[in-house]
Amino acid sequence: MNDDPSGGWEAIAAEFLAARSDIGSGVVRRWATHLPPGADVVDIGCGSGAPISLALVEEGFTVFGIDASPTLLSAFRRRFPEAPAACEAVQGSTFFGRKFDGAVAVGLMFLLAEDDQRKLIDSVGTALKPGGRFLFSAPRAPCAWKDLQTGRPSRSLGEATYRRLLAGAGMRLMNSYVDEGDNHYVDARSG
Repeated sequence: MNDDPSGGWEAIAAEFLAARSDIGSGVVRRWATHLPPGADVVDIGCGSGAPISLALVEEGFTVFGIDASPTLLSAFRRRFPEAPAACEAVQGSTFFGRKFDGAVAVGLMFLLAEDDQRKLIDSVGTALKPGGRFLFSAPRAPCAWKDLQTGRPSRSLGEATYRRLLAGAGMRLMNSYVDEGDNHYVDARSG
């Protein structure tokens, strides 16, 4: 059994920080146009905050960060010292007791076990205000592979399953996006 709540990210945090790119920030900016001005957005698996939280802050939103890697969350806190942040695994995050206008989980969902993906979708559904938006990345088709950075199993449940899980959590699929790296994103709305 693995006791690393970061899912292997703490062990490779320095490598991840050095290699992070801006891929995905354009999609997040387009998605964010559906949020009210000054919205509260939780970045689930925020890492250092670049590029996703940074794009949201630059658009005028209040960002909250959750990441289980102490090194990555420390980088997030240095970048956004005023942003509320928690170093905890998303599976049991205390932030889901709050209400948000938006939630993003870029590069995270498919790293979770199938049951944890289901639970995360339910948690986000509970944490979103009516009309709130949830954006996450996952391949459109069901598939499994080994994560290139951590070597851990990754799995997409596929768009049809995500649509069903979102509906069960009180959300509906509104849109999908593909970024410049060919990554697929799901955009859902609560209520």
